[in-house]
Amino acid sequence: MTNWIGAAEAAERLGIKQATLYAYVSRGVLSRRREAEGRASMFDAAEVEELARKGRPRRTGGAAELVIESELTEITPRTQRYRGYDATDLALRCSFEDVAALLWTGSLPATGAEVTEAAAGAGTRGWQATEAALAAGRAAQAGLPAGTLPLERLQVIVPALAATDQFRLHLDRPAVVAAGQALIAGMIGALPATQPAEALAPDQRANEEAGGRPRSLQKEPWVPADASRADLAGLSGSIAARLASRLCTGPAPAGLIRVLNAALVLLADHEMAASTLAARVAASMRADPYAVVATGLGAMGGALHGGAALGAELMLTSAGSPADAPRVVGDVLRRGERLPGFGHFVYKDGDPRANLLLELVAAYAPASPQLAVASAVTDEARRRALPEPNIEFALAVLAGVAGMIRGAGEAIFATGRTAGWIAHGLEEYERNTPIRPRGIYTGRTVPG
Repeated sequence: MTNWIGAAEAAERLGIKQATLYAYVSRGVLSRRREAEGRASMFDAAEVEELARKGRPRRTGGAAELVIESELTEITPRTQRYRGYDATDLALRCSFEDVAALLWTGSLPATGAEVTEAAAGAGTRGWQATEAALAAGRAAQAGLPAGTLPLERLQVIVPALAATDQFRLHLDRPAVVAAGQALIAGMIGALPATQPAEALAPDQRANEEAGGRPRSLQKEPWVPADASRADLAGLSGSIAARLASRLCTGPAPAGLIRVLNAALVLLADHEMAASTLAARVAASMRADPYAVVATGLGAMGGALHGGAALGAELMLTSAGSPADAPRVVGDVLRRGERLPGFGHFVYKDGDPRANLLLELVAAYAPASPQLAVASAVTDEARRRALPEPNIEFALAVLAGVAGMIRGAGEAIFATGRTAGWIAHGLEEYERNTPIRPRGIYTGRTVPG
C-alpha cells in the first residue's frame, strides 16, 4: 500500500526547498496527487526515497524554469481553474468584476448569477477612477500620433494614473483591491472614445448591426474622436460595456457585451505566463500596483504573448473572403513565420479558452462575413496539420466580427489580465520575499 507524505516532508527528505520539489513535478521527475479539497499535494514516500538515494537529477537543456507556489490558477489539459472554480464556467455565468474579486479576495460575490448588463453594472460600485486620474491619463496619451494602438496608449496611461494616487504604496489587501478597481476603470476611461455611430453612413451602420464590419473601417488607422464628441459610456456600467464603448466603432449590443465579458474572464489569469512572472518580480520588490501592471503591460506586447492578437487581426483582414484563406495561410508560411494566433506552449491539443470564445462569437453573429473568413483560415490550418487556434486568434475573430478598432484584441487581453497581475501582486506582497534568480556566467575571464 502506497505511503503518501506531504510536500514539506518530501522536501525535507530530499534536502531541497519546496519550490525545487514542484520543479521536479513539472519536469516529470516526481509524481504527486492532490487531496480531495484540491489544495494539498501528496507524494509517494517510496518514490521520494528512491530519488534521495540516486541524488539530484541532472538538469537537461531547455527553457529556463522558475517554480512559484500560488493559490490563484491551476491549468489542466481541458480547462483552467481560478481558486478551484472552472474558468470556462465562470465566463458563462459571472461578471468580470466578480471574477476579479474572486482572484483578489478568494470569494466570489455573485455565485450562480446570470450575467446581464443590469447585474454586471450593479457590481461596479467602487470601480471608478478619480477625476484627477482620468484627466492625467487622458492628457498623457492625447499627444500620441493618430493610429497609436490601444495597448500603446495603455502603456502611457497607467504611469499617469499612478502619479495621481498618493497612497499607491499602501500595500495591504483592501488598499490594493481598491487601487485595482480604480486602475482598471481609469485605464478604460482614459482611452479616447471611438467614432460615434451616428456619424457613420446609413449603409455602414446597417452592415455593422448585421454583424459585419464596414469595409471602409477594416484597415483604416484609429483616429480618436474630438473631445467635444466623446461620450461618457466608458465611465459607467459594467467593465465590459465600458471597454466596448472604447473599442467598437458603433453601439455595442447587449449580446456583444456578454461575449466581451466572457473574454475578459477567460483572460483574467493564466498561471505564470511571461507577463505575470514579470509582474510578480516587480511586486516581490514592493513595487506599487500601478508599477506591477505597467510591468505586465510591457511584457505582454511581444509577438509570442498577447501581441499575437494583433498579428491575427492583420492576417484575417488581409483576406477579402473565405476563398482567400489558402493564400493568406500560405503567405505566412512562405515567409517562414508562425501562423499568428495558432499553437500554445501549454495546450497542445487546443486552447479551451479559444474554443469557448469562438463558440460564443459564432452564436452571437453566425452570419458574419468575418466569422466565415476566420473559419476558413482555421480549416486551412488544420488541412496543413498546423496547431489549433489559441485565445489570441479568438480575440482577433471577436474584434473583426464586432467591428472593433485595430489592436482591440491586445486591449481586451491587457484589461482582462490586469486583474490577474494585481492578484499575483497581492500574493507577492504577502509572501514578502524578493524573487531573485541566479545567473550562470558563461563569458571569458580576463587575467588580472
